[in-house]
Amino acid sequence: MQSMTGYGKAVYNENGISLVVEVKTVNNRYLDVVPKYPRAFSKYDDTLRKIVAGKLSRGRVDLMILLKESEQASKPVVVDMTLAKSYYDAAQKLAEAFPSLKNDFTITSLMRSNDVISEEIDEDDDRYEKILSDTVVKALDNLNEMRYIEGEKLKADILARNDVIENLVEEISARAPLVKEEYAKKIKARIEEAMNGTVYDESRLLQEVAIFADKSNIDEELTRLRSHVVQLRKIVKEENCGKRLDFLIQEYNREANTICSKSNDVAITDAALRLKNEIEKIREQVQNIE
Repeated sequence: MQSMTGYGKAVYNENGISLVVEVKTVNNRYLDVVPKYPRAFSKYDDTLRKIVAGKLSRGRVDLMILLKESEQASKPVVVDMTLAKSYYDAAQKLAEAFPSLKNDFTITSLMRSNDVISEEIDEDDDRYEKILSDTVVKALDNLNEMRYIEGEKLKADILARNDVIENLVEEISARAPLVKEEYAKKIKARIEEAMNGTVYDESRLLQEVAIFADKSNIDEELTRLRSHVVQLRKIVKEENCGKRLDFLIQEYNREANTICSKSNDVAITDAALRLKNEIEKIREQVQNIE
């Protein structure tokens, strides 16, 4: 089991090339890769996405890559003249709109504008591909190591709460048969008090008790909850089990709600509410499992 939250980093620093890859992930329903790297690496985008998909199945992934080269490994830069002119035209319009302000737009500030100047990489130069791929794989491996450690903590917490749920189910199960008996005694006492010694039809009393017992019967719900408890213990041993756990917890919650709605007993209602509380805490944890 792995958490969807984590951070991994890897560094390559050889032959005048310094490459830093950082990967940060948070929970998300699907795999969503958000690249943040030099525009010159755009041609590797499909390759990088496939590498990420091979290591992760769910989560929002911020893939950040920083490239630095020494003077010996320096490369020429390319100027995006169209973009530069757009920045210049925008500066001129602002100067005309606000004549009282000094127009201090310079070549230096134009060079600092986003993406006006970028490193030139030969389209046929694939020397970065293997370096980039290997470094990304290392960063993802470091990320998964952290996600696994966090996932084990989540698993331990979920299993502990599952044990609490199992105990509550047995508590409710032990209490449920007594509810019918107590209701029968209570309604019989009320009838006898109302009839004041007059003979009454006991079969009518038994019928009323039977109707009550049928409406408040929660045997099926308890049986399904016991089954869910066993299923959860099996599922958490699997990889990429987040979606299955999410569905299972919805079933937990459905049974707990039904028990609450059927309950005519304070003790059972109290236990069922505690049950729902534990289920909700598991649901919150499950949202962060891959």
